[in-house]
Amino acid sequence: MTRPTHDWIPERHLGVAATLSHADDLIGQIGDLLFDYQTQVGGAFTLREFPAGPVSRTEVVHVAPIPRKVSLLVADAFVALRAALEHALFAEVEFLKGGQLDERAAKLVEIPASDSYKKFDEWVKKRAKNGPPSLRAGSELVRRIEALQPFQRLNEPHSHPLARLTLHTNHAKHRTPAITAVRLAAMYRDDQLPRSIRDLPTRPEEPLRIGDVIAETPLGIKVPVTLVPVVGINRPGTDRWPVLMTELDEISSWVRTQAVPRLIAGGDPPEPALPTRYEISVGHEDERAAIAAGSMISALQRHKLRLGAATSRPGLVDLIGQIDGSPSVADITAWAEQLTDEEVLERMSRLRVTFTYEPETLLRNAEVVAGLRDEVLGFSCDDDSAEAR
Repeated sequence: MTRPTHDWIPERHLGVAATLSHADDLIGQIGDLLFDYQTQVGGAFTLREFPAGPVSRTEVVHVAPIPRKVSLLVADAFVALRAALEHALFAEVEFLKGGQLDERAAKLVEIPASDSYKKFDEWVKKRAKNGPPSLRAGSELVRRIEALQPFQRLNEPHSHPLARLTLHTNHAKHRTPAITAVRLAAMYRDDQLPRSIRDLPTRPEEPLRIGDVIAETPLGIKVPVTLVPVVGINRPGTDRWPVLMTELDEISSWVRTQAVPRLIAGGDPPEPALPTRYEISVGHEDERAAIAAGSMISALQRHKLRLGAATSRPGLVDLIGQIDGSPSVADITAWAEQLTDEEVLERMSRLRVTFTYEPETLLRNAEVVAGLRDEVLGFSCDDDSAEAR
């Protein structure tokens, strides 16, 4: 089978794939730091209950500081994503001119982020005199740039990926690195398991602060709950705190799958799509083959996989340890630890969530757990045999 060669990317634009790969690597580093932060002993924040008349208030008494490197890497990732656009544009402008630009024209080569057609038209007019011909009104390249503008999103152009990218990079370059904070994305009672995340009550999109009261219960009543903390990023100039990794992923995905391909080729993004990353720490005789061999799994997907597996491993150990004939907790833990993240989540996916304790589902889940117990027993026997040899 012949590998895709990304023939739609001219030689002059091959470097943009490396820039995008670098951005994904930076986002991956952010994910690694957040994983350590979110799985640290004691958690990202500490709660205490305090009596207040007839009720008990659950308050935030400590919030673990987020490593400063997170903010610095976030700024670097956004700058790399913006660079992918700017470099692609500059390379195309120079190609269309047939050589290097003079300094005056070069200073006018940039990707605008216009929230109205009027502002975009003003941007084009400023290039009428000294700008390169390819950035003047009516050109094909201007048409491509126009198609990427935030004003194309009629509702909330400020939420367009290009608008957000420009907002974040301008703030990081001229004011401060990204501002991040822990917030509580969701909370639900363990005896009222939601069918979907959409069924959960909406919580304020704001940072957790010491002294915040997150729940009140009648004094003496214990209500087990599940908390879903996330690390959010402030959109500069707003009171929005979207999930940091989601914000990065949405913008990077748009740059990679929409903006760069449309800027280079025009029209609908051609296939095959650019990979999220490929090996850029070594030189390649055949850059296209290296790009074609790259991964389509984003840093966010890797982060979610790792977090999900970290949460599921203790659950697997607990489930298997509760049934008759189970091996020791140490043996179950050793088995769970040697599974890959993908294998852990695959085994958890065999269990079905039950909302009304349907007997058929409960019976099937019991059979699944028994099968996992037998898998652990087989692993323990193999391990013992290997030690005996």
